[in-house]
Amino acid sequence: METPTPAAPLAATAPSGVSMPLGMFVFTLLYGGMTVLAGVLAFKQVQLGPTGLAVESGIFPFLLLVVISSTLSQLYGREAAKRIVWWGFLPLGLSALLLQLVLALPASSEMIAFRPEDLAAFERVHASTWRVWMAGPASYITSLLLNIWIFDRLRGSGDGSGTAGLMVRGAIASALSQAVDSVIFITLAFYGEFAIRDLMIGQVLAKVFLSLVLVPFLITFGVQGARWLDARRTA
Repeated sequence: METPTPAAPLAATAPSGVSMPLGMFVFTLLYGGMTVLAGVLAFKQVQLGPTGLAVESGIFPFLLLVVISSTLSQLYGREAAKRIVWWGFLPLGLSALLLQLVLALPASSEMIAFRPEDLAAFERVHASTWRVWMAGPASYITSLLLNIWIFDRLRGSGDGSGTAGLMVRGAIASALSQAVDSVIFITLAFYGEFAIRDLMIGQVLAKVFLSLVLVPFLITFGVQGARWLDARRTA
């Protein structure tokens, strides 16, 4: 009787034949999308329930960036996670260039005639100042590399893969890196234009709160999800 041919591994394969773990491939795709979405959602500020804290909505995809980078560091090593963070500038930069192109191109006569309010809102929301454009990438690279470094250092000499340890490490690394992110972004974007102390305190508290509440569960789910995807290679 003829032996069945084993199923091909479910993994991303480069033209050279070098195989990438499926979990890394999927999470890298998600990472690129979140870098773009964070800038779009940042224009709306939301209230965090009964806490009285307000935060710009870009924190939600940014927290996912923290979770993804920590997941990659946990499973594939700190250097792999750092490379993904640096390459995150590619979708971030391309989306910024495309946005500037769209803003520079003239609107259609139909939109000017029948949807002038939509056109004005689009241009008002997306025509950010140069300081905001500079502050975003600066806070992005600093806070995410800091998150990876803290998360990896807290692992110590052990494996650090236990659920409780993973949740604690993820929460601490996220809370500290998000606090630094807020200080850098608000200082670079708004210092000298208005009093930023209250805004900075509110943003730091809100981001630390979200990091402590959401990240422990998200990172546990992220690591388990990536492991499940990697296991599918041999299924």
